Amino acid sequence: MKKTHGAAHDPSVKDLADQTDREFFTLFAKRTGMYIGYTDLRGVLAYIEGYDMASRRCGRPCLEGWREWLMKHHQVGSNLVWRAQVEQIALPDWDFTTPLTTEQETHVLAVLFELLDTFLAERESAQPPG
Repeated sequence: MKKTHGAAHDPSVKDLADQTDREFFTLFAKRTGMYIGYTDLRGVLAYIEGYDMASRRCGRPCLEGWREWLMKHHQVGSNLVWRAQVEQIALPDWDFTTPLTTEQETHVLAVLFELLDTFLAERESAQPPG
């Protein structure tokens, strides 16, 4: 029987190696502080970018096509990196120069994880099983 992390408490928790990116980010969104020690926007974005780079180095697509997906589904600047696109979606009236309040950061994170889940769900459903 395969050992799972946290199985004694929750038998539905898969081993990290067996999780899809969508499953991992769902867990990460619920407990960012557990994974990275803090919950601010800058830290979460840096972690996601690092996760993406590591995934790509291991031959997994992770956020491949994410920026383009954001442009296709939302009116965002094509000259922006994905993190700025998410901020533009979450805070359409924000000027990109005024520091975000804690409430604005929390809102951007909620929008980020909702968008990311939708993107990954669409990609999973487009992939053939197996």
